[in-house]
Amino acid sequence: MSIDRVATSTQNYLLLSQIAKANDALNTDQQQIASGTVSDTYSGYGDKVAVLEAARSAAGRVTSYQTGTQLALTQANLQDTQLSSLSDIGNQLRQALTEAVGTGDGSTLSTQVQDIMDQVTQVLNSKDSNGNYLYGGDKNDVPPVTVSSLSDLAGLASASNAFQNGTVKQSVQVADGQTVSVGVLASDVGSGLMQTLKSIADYVQSNGDFGTSLNQSQTNFLTSAITSAAGAATQVNNAAASNGFTVQQLTDASDQQSSLSTLYTGFVSNLQDVDMGQAVTKLNQDQVALQAALQMTSQLSQVSLLNYMGSTPVA
Repeated sequence: MSIDRVATSTQNYLLLSQIAKANDALNTDQQQIASGTVSDTYSGYGDKVAVLEAARSAAGRVTSYQTGTQLALTQANLQDTQLSSLSDIGNQLRQALTEAVGTGDGSTLSTQVQDIMDQVTQVLNSKDSNGNYLYGGDKNDVPPVTVSSLSDLAGLASASNAFQNGTVKQSVQVADGQTVSVGVLASDVGSGLMQTLKSIADYVQSNGDFGTSLNQSQTNFLTSAITSAAGAATQVNNAAASNGFTVQQLTDASDQQSSLSTLYTGFVSNLQDVDMGQAVTKLNQDQVALQAALQMTSQLSQVSLLNYMGSTPVA
């Protein structure tokens, strides 16, 4: 009769089960080290899946807000520069009128006023990097200012007819439920200047150009025009101040977005990224465990009752 090995089928099953578990753990360790993440499937995260997806979603929204906010901040900074320039132009108009009244000489005034109008039109008809009219509002595909000369302006029934911009200002969402108005409308910021320019154009059309020696009627008109120009400059300055507040809002929002982005990115990283030091240590441990299980299985498969039986004397 044959003598069986000591190992039983139950023992073999247990040893093979340990080998399978060690092999699976080793494969997981290798995958984590290669990818840098805990798992490439949802099942690998267990009950953390919902939290992980919520964090990823929040991080994605913040990234989207950051993109929009940076574009809006670029626009607001450009507007800040241009509104400052427009304020200087308004002061030029007031200064030109003041000098004409002060010297009694208006011979160059019409030329100066036309140059000022060109500058106003150039600013209000400026475009952004995408080719859209910056001060057009929701109607940004056509020039907001429709006239280019004093004679064109004098032909209008009202200074408001010099504008064809839209009525809705551009805005940007900077956080959940929070938007910031960014756009500035040409008619809002330039109506005072255009009205002053039109009054001068109308006066010249009706009474002739100013000469080297102003009469009382011309002096009285220009004096009132100085007051109008000062009001127009104030209107531009108020718009510049409001835009400056917008720049600060967007800057604060951008800073908050950066903080939230860092927070959410770190949170996602803590959930899905592998600690390489720990992963390498675990890999080494699992390799030792697998090797031990394989060695034990190999040794037990060679064990027989003969190993435990003493030698039998020959009769």
